[in-house]
Amino acid sequence: MSPEAPSTPRSLAEALRARDDASLAALLRGRPDLITPVPSDLTQLATRAGTRASVLRALERLDRFALQTAQAMAVAPDPASYDTLLGLLAGDDGDAAVADALPRTVASLREQALVWGDDDRLRLVRTARELLAPSPQHPSPTGLGPTVREATSGMSPGRMQEIVATAGLRSTHDSVSAVTALTALFTDRAKMGELLDGAPEAAREVLSRLMWGPPYGQVTADPALHLRWLLDRGLLLPTTPGTVVLPREVALHLRGGRAHRAPEPLPPAVEPAATHSPRVVDATAAGQAFTALATVEELLKSWNQGGPAVLRAGGLSQRDLKRTAVALDLSEPVAAFWVELTYAAGLLASDGQADERYAPTPAYDTWLELPPAERWAHLAGIWLTATRTSGLIGGRDAKDRTLSALGPGLDRSAAPEVRHRVLTLLAGLPEGGAPSAEAVLARLSWERPLRGPQRDSTEDLRTRLARWTLTESEALGVTGRGALSGQGRALLGPADDGTDRADRADEAEGTEGPRSADGSRSADGPASPHDIRHGTNPAPLSPAEQATATSAAARLLAPLLPEPLDHVLLQADLTAVAPGPLRRPLADVLGVLADVESKGGATVYRFTPGSVRRALDAGQTAADLHAFLAEHSRTPVPQPLAYLIDDVARRHGHLRVGAASSYVRCDDDAVLNEILADKRAAALRLRRLAPTVLAAPCDPATLLEGLRGMGYAPAAESADGDVLIARADAHRTPPRTAPDPVPDGPPPPDATLLTAAIRAIRAGDLAATAPRKSTGTELAGGELPRTTQADTLATLQAAVLTGDTVWIGYVNAEGAASQRVVAPVRVEGGFVTAYDHTADEVRTYPLHRITGVAELAED
Repeated sequence: MSPEAPSTPRSLAEALRARDDASLAALLRGRPDLITPVPSDLTQLATRAGTRASVLRALERLDRFALQTAQAMAVAPDPASYDTLLGLLAGDDGDAAVADALPRTVASLREQALVWGDDDRLRLVRTARELLAPSPQHPSPTGLGPTVREATSGMSPGRMQEIVATAGLRSTHDSVSAVTALTALFTDRAKMGELLDGAPEAAREVLSRLMWGPPYGQVTADPALHLRWLLDRGLLLPTTPGTVVLPREVALHLRGGRAHRAPEPLPPAVEPAATHSPRVVDATAAGQAFTALATVEELLKSWNQGGPAVLRAGGLSQRDLKRTAVALDLSEPVAAFWVELTYAAGLLASDGQADERYAPTPAYDTWLELPPAERWAHLAGIWLTATRTSGLIGGRDAKDRTLSALGPGLDRSAAPEVRHRVLTLLAGLPEGGAPSAEAVLARLSWERPLRGPQRDSTEDLRTRLARWTLTESEALGVTGRGALSGQGRALLGPADDGTDRADRADEAEGTEGPRSADGSRSADGPASPHDIRHGTNPAPLSPAEQATATSAAARLLAPLLPEPLDHVLLQADLTAVAPGPLRRPLADVLGVLADVESKGGATVYRFTPGSVRRALDAGQTAADLHAFLAEHSRTPVPQPLAYLIDDVARRHGHLRVGAASSYVRCDDDAVLNEILADKRAAALRLRRLAPTVLAAPCDPATLLEGLRGMGYAPAAESADGDVLIARADAHRTPPRTAPDPVPDGPPPPDATLLTAAIRAIRAGDLAATAPRKSTGTELAGGELPRTTQADTLATLQAAVLTGDTVWIGYVNAEGAASQRVVAPVRVEGGFVTAYDHTADEVRTYPLHRITGVAELAED
């Protein structure tokens, strides 16, 4: 149980002390930075909740109406009543939507410890007021300027009396009373109406231009008559030479009491812009998922023997990215997305060699063995939680360096939250409903609005993240035709059905949600659309929940993917048509034996002398190739293809290349004579060593490529003279782990940590606030009690006999001092054993480390 609090809290610490454990848990869950490390007591928790960094983080996570409410409180009197706040948001004419939304918003701001106090004395945390209050350097989004008191703080008393007299008020004896009288005039609707009725038309136009802000204007040393009329009556007040400001009270009168031009108590609705059949959506998404798997396989297969080099600063060069995009027949941004996704999934990494290159990891081979649906679910799950953002590639970092694919600087901690929120909004629509991008962006902007000009770049990033999410989810097959697919819905997990996961945890623990404990206004019923939790990070899925979600997504996708085929259709024009996806062994062999000519619903392979030679280099024989084609073709093997295989096989290995630096040997010296006579061989600088041997200064690989370019089919040989078989063994990196996402602040605490933290905070607060008996020498706040060793021993022994609880000061072995409330059980051997209320356990303390002891008051 929390200690009994006074009826009206005098500080944020007292307001927190009045809360129950469920309300404290809601605060720590919503602002996890407050629990790292665990505060020693509620006073320290309140202090930490008022620090600039923590308040900034909390303000940035408010929805638009909650932020508008906080901004209105920043321009309201401190403290302000609930009715005053309602008037600032709803205006003199009232607003039913604002009146309905405000109670829960105020309760939510209280829950986040940004507002405290009863309804008749609401206070915004001082740091929040400093951040949100208008100033010339940081104008408020309300468009309001300073109050009359603030604007006239440097004005001479004589000038103040002139303004009061011209405004039709009685003269006063001092400036303070003059400011009070002028403020009372400007806040009196009837008297202000009479005053403005006599204003020149031009003066009223000036007021209307300044009314909604910015409230500052420029005047000359000799202002026009209508400006002089306003200045003489204090309706405009000078701030600096040549600058005037519209006082806040005047602006509020002109606005009808509203602090904001357009309060937004309800979020923009996300409605379907088009509706498709769920079956069509799932089928479209499944087609995209199949294409995604094929793209990833093709990408990594092209880097099987070692991909592009790693830049010195890390990452992929723009030239290599362009080559990859051409090879995949994709645009560069789309190719960058797939490269980054495979890297985030741990399927791609640098090999760490001296000539460092990118290559598939051993995890890629494991991934290939999975069923297609499970492979897709793995990629989609990684995409949902990854912080690396491919859309930034090609941009500039803070040091004006170009951001490259696979390079540093691409992590954005907000990316997982934005992706999750976009998909959750899609999941809230009827199945098959596809919203417009503008509707989604408008909703996200309401849930996490801009706080001011200094946040433009960050907020623009969030908008771009949302746009990228809509594009990437379509390419990945999470959505189809703009609507969330069944497998995409399953990927979000069972807890994302519109019920906050924190609420589920509360229900599981048998506790109620946060509620006010200081007599504050609250609202019953389900959470409203403007609940402060909108826009906050969703609680991450546990490993078990994540596995369940991906398995469910894979099960839904599996029956929608096409079955792999075990055959092709051979054509007389040296092509083979695969009418669908091929089984992996067939696809791997055919990929070596032929070149892919076109893709689509059916893949066309073309056989060439080079592709057949590639298969022979991989260890196949002509007989093997004939048997393979006969087994896997639904049509007879065309005669031209059979002739092509036999012709290349007959010439394959007729020439042998070794190291001399390199050499060519052949039993037929006529062939060597032909090579020497060929002008194309001049670059190889060949010379005859023997009737059957030619030597070259280049390396064997260069010589092999040169001879093949001349139309020959040489085979490499070892130092022993054996033919070297160019196996298709893939180059792999050492085992690598996928890059960890960069967290967006501390993770939300789990139920166990919350329970332990609240217990420790309560116990520490008990030790810090427990009443002590007067000793005549009262201690300053936070000072440890000081008594002699004899008095300490006597007091502790007496407490053992009486069972009393005492207050001790203790210094541990590291020199850290703390206050503790203990109930001594035994004192012997230089140690005291006691039940420590602060730690909620029995502990033993060395007597020489106890600085002193004091008895607690009997109440």
